[in-house]
Amino acid sequence: MVIMKFGGTSVQDATAIGRVAEIVRSRREQRPVVVVSAFAKVTDQLVLMGQQASSGDSEASLALLEALRVRHFHTARELLGEEELAKIADKLQATFSQAEGFLKGLAAIQELSPRSSDQMLSFGELLSSEIVAAALAVRGLDTAWVDSRKCVVTDGKHTRALPLADQTRAQAQKHLAPLVKKGRIPVMGGFIAATLEGTTTTLGRGGSDFSAAILGAALDADSIEIWTDVEGMMTTDPRLCPDARTIRHISFNEAAELAYFGAKVLHPATLLPAIQQDIPVFVLNSSNVKSKGTRITAQAPRGRDTFRAITAKTGVSLVNVVASRGVMVHGFLRSVFEALDRYAASVDLVAISEVSMSFTMDSKRLPAALLADLERIADVTCEGQQAIICLVGEDIHGKPGIAASVFETVANAQVNIRMISQGASEINISFVIRESDVPTAVQHLHARFFTQAGDEKRVRRLIQNQELVTNSHGAGKNGKRALGMLRKTKIGKGK
Repeated sequence: MVIMKFGGTSVQDATAIGRVAEIVRSRREQRPVVVVSAFAKVTDQLVLMGQQASSGDSEASLALLEALRVRHFHTARELLGEEELAKIADKLQATFSQAEGFLKGLAAIQELSPRSSDQMLSFGELLSSEIVAAALAVRGLDTAWVDSRKCVVTDGKHTRALPLADQTRAQAQKHLAPLVKKGRIPVMGGFIAATLEGTTTTLGRGGSDFSAAILGAALDADSIEIWTDVEGMMTTDPRLCPDARTIRHISFNEAAELAYFGAKVLHPATLLPAIQQDIPVFVLNSSNVKSKGTRITAQAPRGRDTFRAITAKTGVSLVNVVASRGVMVHGFLRSVFEALDRYAASVDLVAISEVSMSFTMDSKRLPAALLADLERIADVTCEGQQAIICLVGEDIHGKPGIAASVFETVANAQVNIRMISQGASEINISFVIRESDVPTAVQHLHARFFTQAGDEKRVRRLIQNQELVTNSHGAGKNGKRALGMLRKTKIGKGK
């Protein structure tokens, strides 16, 4: 069995959904279960609608809802034709009517609770999965639409719910396994789930990946495929560095570290269920089915490069907490951690001494009340617009001089490092810089640890192909000269 998850850009319009149908057709022998996100940008629009309605602007929210209705019906009509569209039109319209009533209710009470937010955002996946299921059926695939909320069971932590593994396994085996056994293809929305009482929850933004992994574990799948709009996981963000390359094979630990520290391809929690059951995960490009993408497994072969990838997490605040004069040093750190616990504050990096502590947090999730509490026991400074740079690779701490090379490269780029974290993890080196310095730092680091190594490979390949060879006994003058130049570089030494 294979779990196939398609992101918003993979189902953004009729053309994209047509490609999805052909991809699923190619996997029929592997007994696929299909998980789809809302159409591209729909979740963002639903968030905006909820905000507009709860602030009293019912007219603006309903106008945006009508635009979504037109888009979904237009896409469905293009995919299905009028006759087949008529078979699901009532279900689609019922969902839009429910959304309309919900928005009017929000406008009346002028309040958007986490529970209401989950209900609002669920409409996107419900609509897209209905349309995709019908589109696949019209193209000759035996599909069955399934409500995700009957399969994925979570706790009641709205907007960021966590799955209940045993209950989810029972429900997935009940609602999905029989369909797969009969040769049918279940199609369902990602991201949404429900509590034991049936209340709608969501797994957090990007949670469709998580849904796929949860279902993969619950159904004992052979593999999980994450279909997106990129070639797989990259050595860095190609928008920052055009020389970024696709990573062909990466370990679970490396991929999870990259996802947590800013890589956008995967939801940070995606890999947990897969790791627990050792299910391989593939990240693939729905616009280029010939691409091999990235394979993620428990262990990955070591590559020639020092690191597997570089990532950046922006929108970070750096908080410095220093014990005030006269405050007993004993118990200071305990007081800081107790304050973090009271506000359920999830920190990224921490640096500690006897009388001070620095930590980073997502700026949007940093409570002002937490800072006020800390100011009662310490001198506190908070700096926004910071970023975390993270270099990931297996066993990098067993290689002398790696950290020195990293920080030398950053210094040569004229970038100031605000905080360093190394030691707790064996697979990453992380540090904090200003957000505005991210492009410069990433480009210099990628050139230092990836591009030059790639140049050497290209030269060696040219030599092997005899493009630089002048006789049958080995590299000619040009080839020897090229290799000699590479060996003089820092990357070339020791290769």
